[in-house]
Amino acid sequence: MEKVTKKNNEKTFANKDTIIFLGIIILFFGYLGINMGINNMFSSIMETAYKLLTDTVFYIMAIAVLTGAFGKLATEFGLVNLLNKIFSPLMKPLFNMPGVAFLGIITTYLSDNPAIISLAKDDEYLNYFEEHETACLCNLGTAFGMGLIVSTFMISRGEGEFLKEVIIGNIGAVIGSIVSVRIMAYRAKKVLGKLKKGSTNKRNIKSPKKFIDSNTKGSFFERFLTAFLEGGKFGVDIGLSIIPGVLVICTIIMMLTFGPADPSIGYQGKAFEGVPLLPKIGQFLSPVLKPLFGFNNPEAIAFPITALGAVGAALSLVPKFLENGIIGPNEIAVFTAMGMCWSGFLSTHVAMLDSLGYRNLISKAITSHVIGGIFAGISAHFILVVFNLF
Repeated sequence: MEKVTKKNNEKTFANKDTIIFLGIIILFFGYLGINMGINNMFSSIMETAYKLLTDTVFYIMAIAVLTGAFGKLATEFGLVNLLNKIFSPLMKPLFNMPGVAFLGIITTYLSDNPAIISLAKDDEYLNYFEEHETACLCNLGTAFGMGLIVSTFMISRGEGEFLKEVIIGNIGAVIGSIVSVRIMAYRAKKVLGKLKKGSTNKRNIKSPKKFIDSNTKGSFFERFLTAFLEGGKFGVDIGLSIIPGVLVICTIIMMLTFGPADPSIGYQGKAFEGVPLLPKIGQFLSPVLKPLFGFNNPEAIAFPITALGAVGAALSLVPKFLENGIIGPNEIAVFTAMGMCWSGFLSTHVAMLDSLGYRNLISKAITSHVIGGIFAGISAHFILVVFNLF
């Protein structure tokens, strides 16, 4: 009897999911189809996805290859080790984390969010952390994921014109990461306490060098070439991995952000045509968005919304926004801060925390990081405002 009831409940649950899914599909395509016409809607969807692939994804991939190569070279020839030694003393006062946690910042900044997992899976590395601090590694790493790619992309969009804004955006991301990690640490400590997994005492390990240095065998040229090619291959992997997010998420966002290319003619089925729903939502929220983030146009809300799920997709919005004059230097600073701090964490946070063994802290980590990203954007805006006064 119990088994029959369980099966019936599962069937009911599955039916509910099917109904919800159908409702969303009908609502989305119905809303666009009624406003644009069915033919124009499908034509715009395909054209937009194709343009995003050719004009933006391959551009981001090229940047990822170059930054990946640089990141691997930095590791191979000790630059990461040097940076770790210089900045480790700042970790305790800023993040209330052990100095070796800075290694997590470097690895994710040069690559992507999941890079922190390889460190957090190593027992010797974890000896530096209390258990509630280990749970914070996910938030710490995510706050800097794809940082170098985001920063390089933003600078390249303005041909160096936005260098100041990108630096301020990076500072904003640091502030947001501090907020996120400290909130998470406070909440995790309540649940987990201070004890480290499997032990009540920290082992005395003199140096985290093992986790920084790579294989130094071979001549300088061999090491350089190997590191360069391996880093470049990693950049290709990142470029390929962002394709689904950019084409799916960003196409949907674009279709809900821009209207017809030529309002006097109407819809023609061209790329980036859609129904401007997000600007209406942004206009409704503008009394909050304007003072906090300094957004001059409501369409700008599309970037942080997209960055929650995929920062690569969010970056794809920037060229079109700049072309249409929707964003300026302030938005570049805010976008850099929020894009870097959030870096698509909704799509990685659950899996990362689950792999670390902290499934019970997922909701706490996500809400902490949402707050951190908002603080990152607010900080970048106000730092830029103060900077422009002088």
